[in-house]
Amino acid sequence: MSKVVLMRCESYDYNTVKAAVKKGIELLGGPLKFASPQEKILLKPNLLSADPPERCSTTHPSIFKAVAEVFKEAGINLTYGDSPGIHKPQIAAQKAGIEKAASDLGISLADFNEGKEIFFDKGIQNKKFTLANGVLESDGMISLPKLKTHALTRITGCIKNQFGCIPGSLKGEFHARIPDVIDFSKMLVDLNAYLKPRLFVMDGIMAMEGNGPRGGTPKNMNVILLSSDPIALDATVCRIIGLDPKFVPTIVFGKEAGLGTYNEEEIEILGESLDSFKDLSFNVRREPVKALKAKSIIQVLRGYAIPRPFIEKSKCKKCGICVNMCPVNPKALDWHNGNKKEVLPSYIYKRCIRCYCCQEICPESAIKLKVPFISRFFVRKFFIYRFFGSILLMFRSLIRKFKYKPSKQK
Repeated sequence: MSKVVLMRCESYDYNTVKAAVKKGIELLGGPLKFASPQEKILLKPNLLSADPPERCSTTHPSIFKAVAEVFKEAGINLTYGDSPGIHKPQIAAQKAGIEKAASDLGISLADFNEGKEIFFDKGIQNKKFTLANGVLESDGMISLPKLKTHALTRITGCIKNQFGCIPGSLKGEFHARIPDVIDFSKMLVDLNAYLKPRLFVMDGIMAMEGNGPRGGTPKNMNVILLSSDPIALDATVCRIIGLDPKFVPTIVFGKEAGLGTYNEEEIEILGESLDSFKDLSFNVRREPVKALKAKSIIQVLRGYAIPRPFIEKSKCKKCGICVNMCPVNPKALDWHNGNKKEVLPSYIYKRCIRCYCCQEICPESAIKLKVPFISRFFVRKFFIYRFFGSILLMFRSLIRKFKYKPSKQK
């Protein structure tokens, strides 16, 4: 039976957060269940980019400091780190308030600028990774994800958080090499199977809905979630926001790989009830993720059926970060129409692999996703045609019945 702790916390006041985090860890067995004083433990927050805490794209420093202090009080030796999509780890940590929280407790920043290649023979989709030196130099990891939506994987929960263990631009190469969301999710599961974080503490006090993981809208959810089972925790998040866990491929493949369970009857909720946090108004795409790998008409129509990124002209500052992040070669998003000071970057959609790196990293939230007309048309028309088709079949059946009804013998 997997255990997931739900702690109500309605502000980032440090004393309030610390009390909730401490109680939550105690409900799971206490800090010494997850680490011993002889070990070097890495705290892995979500530092997507150099954003201030109020933007809700990164783990809040109060959550980070509370977890760190609980383990420091138990005599555990800690470091911390993450590899942002852009900016250096030091800059992102400073802007997000994590650097100060770590400095207050004497916790040093691990090396997330450089990495080394490892081989994982148990990997299903991916058997080779380049991991940050700070990860490889630690004895264990505590993951501190943020509750956010994600264009590619629906949510950016526990499993997705470990993608930041791959340094710098190498993350973009994974998107280019593994454009299919199903294979990409399997890669994330392989990464977690190798890293085996010991504890997950998710910041859900202020979550991000809508155009996540960076350009969405902050939303009060008032919850801190804790578990040693990342699949159970992510599945619990899905149930809170009204999303079927089976629609999230990292959850499905994570269960298959033995990382945990998403079955509700196999998850014990501790702390407060799940129902007390449910919010079905949470803005998230409630539909399954589908693979489009097969060489068929579906793949040909990929660009016309899969949500495509587009730039809102009024918000774009022409900074070029999205262009730099585009992982394909030649780039799908570039200054195709002239000098960047005069025009906006533009897409060549036939090159676009729908990795949504541009949307994820845009500092102005200027890149949104648009469901193409053909996709909306067929979803809407499917139900209409199904209804009228049923009526037509009924009439055809009646006509045949009367037309071929045998006459009575005299």
